[in-house]
Order: sequence, then structure tokens, then C-alpha cells
Amino acid sequence: MQDIEQQIKQLSDEINHHNYLYYMQDNPAISDYDFDMLLNRLIELEKAHPEYIQPDSPTQRVGGTITKQFKTVTHRYPMLSLGNTYSEEDLIEFDRRIRTLVHEPVEYVCELKYDGVAISLTYEHGLLVQGATRGDGRQGDDVTANIKTIRSVPLRLHGDYPDWLEVRGEIILPHKQFNQLNEEREEMGEQPFANPRNAASGSLKLQDSTEVAERGLDCRLYYALGDNLPGNNHYDRISKLAEWGFRKQDVMEKVDSIEGVIDFMHRWDTLRKQLPYDTDGIVIKVNSYAQQQQIGATAKSPRWAIAYKFKAEKVATQLLSIDYQVGRTGIVTPVANLVPVQLAGTTVKRATLNNSSFMDSLDIHEDDYLFVEKGGEIIPKIVGVDLEQRKPGAVKVTFIDRCPECGTPLIQNDGEAGIFCPNDLSCPPQIKGKLEYFITRKAMNIDSLGEGKVKILYDNGLIHNIDDFYKLTYDQLLGLSNIITDEGERTVSFREKTVENILTGIEQSKQVPFERVLNALGIRYVGETTAKKIARHFKNIDALANATKEELMEVDDVGDRIADSIIAYFNRMENLQTIMNLRQAGLKFSINEEEANLSSRLEGKTIVVSGVFSIPRDEIKHKIEQHGGKPGSSVSKKTDFVLAGDNMGPEKRKKAESLGVPIITEEEFYQMIGEA
Repeated sequence: MQDIEQQIKQLSDEINHHNYLYYMQDNPAISDYDFDMLLNRLIELEKAHPEYIQPDSPTQRVGGTITKQFKTVTHRYPMLSLGNTYSEEDLIEFDRRIRTLVHEPVEYVCELKYDGVAISLTYEHGLLVQGATRGDGRQGDDVTANIKTIRSVPLRLHGDYPDWLEVRGEIILPHKQFNQLNEEREEMGEQPFANPRNAASGSLKLQDSTEVAERGLDCRLYYALGDNLPGNNHYDRISKLAEWGFRKQDVMEKVDSIEGVIDFMHRWDTLRKQLPYDTDGIVIKVNSYAQQQQIGATAKSPRWAIAYKFKAEKVATQLLSIDYQVGRTGIVTPVANLVPVQLAGTTVKRATLNNSSFMDSLDIHEDDYLFVEKGGEIIPKIVGVDLEQRKPGAVKVTFIDRCPECGTPLIQNDGEAGIFCPNDLSCPPQIKGKLEYFITRKAMNIDSLGEGKVKILYDNGLIHNIDDFYKLTYDQLLGLSNIITDEGERTVSFREKTVENILTGIEQSKQVPFERVLNALGIRYVGETTAKKIARHFKNIDALANATKEELMEVDDVGDRIADSIIAYFNRMENLQTIMNLRQAGLKFSINEEEANLSSRLEGKTIVVSGVFSIPRDEIKHKIEQHGGKPGSSVSKKTDFVLAGDNMGPEKRKKAESLGVPIITEEEFYQMIGEA
């Protein structure tokens, strides 16, 4: 057995070495195939002899850990945020303040500001023991299992590393992996991520680390903390990290003047467009630790550092045509098709024109050159027209007057910017939109379905209305397939396990409470919050269907527009038939005694909930509502109480104390509502 243990150790060391060469040094020594063969051999040995798995085994890179709930951890050193600026004048003022506080030469370090998710990595005796998100700066989420799948994060250090080390940086998603991920999501009918930062953030909070491993996340580091660390300045200490097994800093320069900082800023405002990942500015830090300590920090930000944010890039490109997209509620949104143009590292071919009022305000003409900008380098938006390039005699673009999908004349209600198609029963995108909304988490929560599967069911004629989900059978679904066309063609088929999951999810949805069923119906203007208030007020669908406008407007937040929409919904026979079919299928159309208001002990009280409790926080909030109270999201003068559990947010506590808002315990809360 000693031989097996030795084999596992040798294989682990060899694979870790090749990982280091590939991901840290960009200097691979073996082919991908040979690397995979080594890794597969190690996986087989560890499966047969799990007692010999090492804590830094490279097999942890492929994931496999399921995290149901990310525990809260407290940062040993608070993770402060940086002050931001968009002007050179502010940088010059920053330099002036520094030099009035420090009466000796000052050296600055200039780095790129990565557009990702802040992370803290803790190493004990050279071994990675914790990866945590920034959170509120004092507490964050423990995402260690997911961090271990990122190959540019070393699991074990080498060299003369300290006994305890905390390294901070950004988790990023390179452009190549981001584009690939969105292509896969679109193929499956899922909503693509808006930008790499959102994708990185969402990936870090996935429960299955195997899925995280497939995302291709990367890590860039910019700060090191610990006891008795080498170096008396930031530049030397960050450079030292490379000797311990971390990736060498991509871009880091020392300058001795603010002119050097501004030169770095101008240079990288251009060069960053060649990088394989997003940056949104540069960070300037005083290099000397002694000077940093002398300058100090505020409660939120260090005074010795500042972030310069690059201005949103703007380009002019020609309008080719305008598409009109119809949403779930019938709203028609114009989208400009543009001559492809590079903007902030990505190719932009389309951008929204919002609505007819927006189009009129820009006075867009055919073949105009439009100014496109990326606000915060996220979503491209049209901000103006280049009138100098307008062609003589160009015709003004006017909004369409008929639905592009079903030909129905479009309508615009008084006081609303949106123009919509009223044909909600027959207009294809509205039908599909309602079907897709019906299965979402905030509605019926049928998570075994998704937009892609709903499209297949719709295209095959199996669902046309929301009640059709409850008529589906095993035989109808098994073997069902559809050809999805993207750059090529592929066939999606429903196999046994897929069908079983779909039918199980549909059956479980029958337990969804009335307030979410009401939201799932898709009544115009009735969203999640309004549906909850209406359900609590009327208690059942019959009382709601028979309510007068005056009775409807007694509900908090229900005004003329919502009341009229509800009455119009229940005046249509098609909708009443749908409700009858859903009722027969077993959906809940009334609030049972447990869901109804139990008392008015908290009537008119706004209570902010913060921390960890003996039951899930959503259940605590539900209890507040059951006793007539209102859960608040943030502490303000209108807050009556803050209900504090374990690990209460320090900012909420500070705000409550400053405003004199009473802070109560979970036990005191139960006494207030009369529960044991």
C-alpha cells in the first residue's frame, strides 16, 4: 500500500507542476493529451484508495463538491473599497493631498483595475484553506470548494512562504470563455449573461463545483496581507508572490510622479482593448507601507489609493435596419441592427432603441450614423446621432403601427411610453413569453423545464396555454425532439430521465401557494409583490374575480391601471376557462389557514431582518407578513425594528444604532407574535 500512496503523491506533484507551468508561466511542457492521461490515472488511483487523497490534490480542480448553503465568514482584515474618479484633475488633487501628508519623495504603483469579483484567499502553512467573497467588506461567503476549481489559484505554495498569508484579487471570466458560455446558454434556451463580471459572480455562487470547473474562471491578484511578510513596499511584496507559486502580475509599474501615473493611464486606455479580459480602469497606490500607514484610511476606503475609471467608449456606426421585438406583455421594443463595430473589447452589432419616444427624441433617419456607448463597459446603448454624416434627403424612421408577429394594430395607453400588441391570446412571442414566465422560480418554480424545453413543447404543438403543462403525458414527451438552429444544426431529444424530471416538477408545482399562482397567471401589471398583496387581501380567486374596482383599490399599491387590468382579465371567458382547468389540475387558488394572516400584532410595523436564524430568513419574513407587518430591505427612519440573528450585518447594526431603531432578538420576535 505504501507503493500506492507514493504513486498518488508523485502523480499529484507532477500534475501540480504542469499546472503551474501552464497557468502561471504560460510555458507548458507536455501536451494536453498527456496531461489528461496523468490526471485520469490519478483519479482512478484516488477512487480506489480515497484514504490517500491529499488536500492539494489536482483532482479537486475538476469539482464534485455540492454546497447547499455558503457559510458566512468574517475577514481578519476588512476588505475596503477604493474611491473612484473619472478625471485627471482628481488624480492631480489626489497627488497634492498625498504630498501634503508625506514630506518625503512618494512613489506610486500603477495597476490595471480588473472587472471581476473581489476574492480573499487564505493560506495556512502553504495550503489553501479558505476562499471568501468580499460581501459587505467585513463578512463574506465561503466559496472555497468553487475557488479550488480555478487553475490559476495555487492549492499549495512553494518556496519560503509565510505560515499565514491572505492574498486578495479578482475572479474574472476571459472573453473567450464568456462567449463560449453564452453560446451554450443560448443553445439551451437560457438567458445569456450580460457581461463577464456577472457571469463570474454567478459562477462563484453555483452549488455544484463541477459546473464551476467547466466555466473557465481565472484569477488576478493585487494585494497581500499577513504577519512578518517580506518587503516594505507593495511592489516588492506583489512581485514576491510569483516565487510562492502565484501568477506573476500582468501589468504593474512604479512611477515617481503624477505625470507618470497619467502617462500609464493614457497608455492602457488604448492597450487594454487588446487584453483577453475586461478592465474598467487603473488603480494607483502609494508604494511604501510606512507612507500608507502615515496617510491612513477612512472607514470605507484607504486614503493612499484611488481608482481611475476609464470613460465609456463611444463610437459611431451606421444603422442598417430596425427589428421590432414583442415581449411577454406585448410591449414592442425597437432594436437597431448596426454595421459591426469594436467597442470596449467586443463586437457590437445590435443595440436597443428602447421605445418610440426615445426614437423620436433622437430623430433617427434611415442610414444614420449612431453613436454607441458602453455604460460601465456592460451593455451597449445608443446615445445620439452623428448629424454630420446624415445623407441628404434621408427619410425619418417612424415606429411601426402593426405587430410584426401577428399583424394586430398596436396600442399605446395614455401616460405610458410603451406601445404594445393587444392580441395576447394569439400572438406567438406573447404566448411563449407567458409560458416561459409561468415556470420561473417566482411563479410556479418548475425548474425541470427551461426556455429551451418550453420552445420545444410549443413548436411541437403540445402547449399553447399555461394549463396545457398539466395535460402533458409520459408518452407525449418521450422521444420528443427538435432541431435547434444556431451556427449549425443540432437535435435536442427528451430521454427517460428528462421526461421523469419534467413530470415530477409539474406535479410538485401544485403545492405552490396561491400568491405565486396568481403571479404566474401573467395578469398585466400584476407582478410578484402586487400578487402577494392581492392574494393576502382577497384570500381566494373567486373573491378577486368578483371584486369591484373600488374594492381592488383598497389593496396597498393597487391603483386605477392595475385595477382596470384585473377587471379586464376576469371579464374574458378564455381566462376564466384557463383558471377552471388549472383548478381541476390541482393548483391552489386560495390561501389556507396557515398562510392567512394569523394576527394584527405587527400591523403597520416595518421590520428589517438581518443575520442567521433558527429557520430560513424567508420563513421569518413570512411570519412578519402573517402577523400584519412588512419586511423591510434596508434600515431607515421608517424602520420600526431590526430583527437580528447571528452574524448580523455590521452596516445594518451601525445604521440602526445611529437612527435609534430598536434591535430585537429572534426570541423577542417570537414573544411579540405570541409564538413559543
